[in-house]
Amino acid sequence: MTDATIERGAPDPGGLGGRRSFPQDFLFGVATAAYQIEGAAHEDGRTDSIWDVFSRIPGAVVDGDDGEVACDHYHRFRDDVALMADLGLQTYRFSTSWARVRPDGGATNPLGLDFYSRLVDELLDHGIKPWLTLYHWDLPQALELDGGWTNRDTALRFAEYALDVHDRLGDRVSAWTTLNEPWCSSFLGYTGGEHAPGRQEPAAGLAAAHHLLLGHGLVVEELRARDSSLQLGITLNLSVVDPVDATDPADVDAARRIDGQFNRVFLDPIFRGEYPADVLGDVERYGLEAHIRAGDLATISSPIDSLGVNYYHGDYVSGHPPASAVTTAAPSARPKRSPFPAAEGVFWHPQGLPETAMGWAIQPEGLTRLLRRVHDEYTRGEVRLYVTENGAAFADVVAPDGSVHDTGRVAFLREHLDAILDAIDGGVAIGGYFYWSLMDNFEWAWGYDKRFGLVRVDYDTQRRSLKDSALAYRGIIIDRAL
Repeated sequence: MTDATIERGAPDPGGLGGRRSFPQDFLFGVATAAYQIEGAAHEDGRTDSIWDVFSRIPGAVVDGDDGEVACDHYHRFRDDVALMADLGLQTYRFSTSWARVRPDGGATNPLGLDFYSRLVDELLDHGIKPWLTLYHWDLPQALELDGGWTNRDTALRFAEYALDVHDRLGDRVSAWTTLNEPWCSSFLGYTGGEHAPGRQEPAAGLAAAHHLLLGHGLVVEELRARDSSLQLGITLNLSVVDPVDATDPADVDAARRIDGQFNRVFLDPIFRGEYPADVLGDVERYGLEAHIRAGDLATISSPIDSLGVNYYHGDYVSGHPPASAVTTAAPSARPKRSPFPAAEGVFWHPQGLPETAMGWAIQPEGLTRLLRRVHDEYTRGEVRLYVTENGAAFADVVAPDGSVHDTGRVAFLREHLDAILDAIDGGVAIGGYFYWSLMDNFEWAWGYDKRFGLVRVDYDTQRRSLKDSALAYRGIIIDRAL
């Protein structure tokens, strides 16, 4: 790493102040995703994923952006890993690209696996634990042409791809996540249309959700059979869903429906081996049950070792529209239609809280409540929880000296780590925290318009600059305290 690539920034502005210590085995990390940072979209055998194709649709992505170059991590990964080490990170959550490892969903591509092998070695050489996610939304386009996740066969193909990755990396990677946020893959991609592949069919979203869960279960079974020492899990984006008026039956039912179609539709099959009865009733007309075959739910509920919780904001809903015409966005930031198959008559209301540049309420206490609920109702201390994504986009301003004084992000980081400590103090077993994201990147349908990174990326020069939030995080990691 050279000064031409990295700008170190100013002294740590974190202001550590009072002390709240983290457990000694608590891991501090960051997270990224392959399509958002790698670039090299058509190098060394990689072919189109659904996101390459979706990004070419006029109007699908802000400013017509795509991931063709992104952060050029494919060529700059060594510098990026050295940057992680400079920040003191203990673990790095990254995803492998299905379209790079098995282009067109077909034969294994050795060059694609070579890249991830080099990345893993570089991480280990710097004392950073690799945390691998097998699917972060980049389905090979060729599989989408055969129905994508609405096709049951895709779950079987996913297991084959996972075994290929394990063949190459299993000797060095112990932490494996099957899926990242299947809610987004299914309901934003197949029902809401905001994400790739851009379909707007409620029935397709529910079929995709089931087949994603089936793929998860198949991979857990296969990897467990190969190596019982692996730490296996899944990452879900979850929310606290509150009714505007807890005494109004319409508001309470609105919260029930969104909680069911956002949280419980995934948590219940994974931990209880069944879909919630009320959710099945809500979506009955869309035919979810027709896709559930004998043995599916036993596979989906195969025991896991860890659950990743991604948390960005809560949801404040009502059965009545707000008095003002202005409402906060549902979890889909730029919705083409509601991503919830059965959310007719549900309205999102503003909470009167500060918001990020995404229009998402900053609600750290919601994270404490969410972790407590998942622990009490699902994991019960038998499955370790990790906060695998949590972060904020702000309209960063670059100072004349190149620094970024992102005080809002510093506060967001500290407040959410404080919320995690509240949950730990309440008896919830939490193994670590992964900030989203290491660096600014391709933010899906928002292109390069939104910046979540601790590290600023100048997309014209690919120069990386540490923001104040990166320096604050480094101070927290060094002290292991707030």
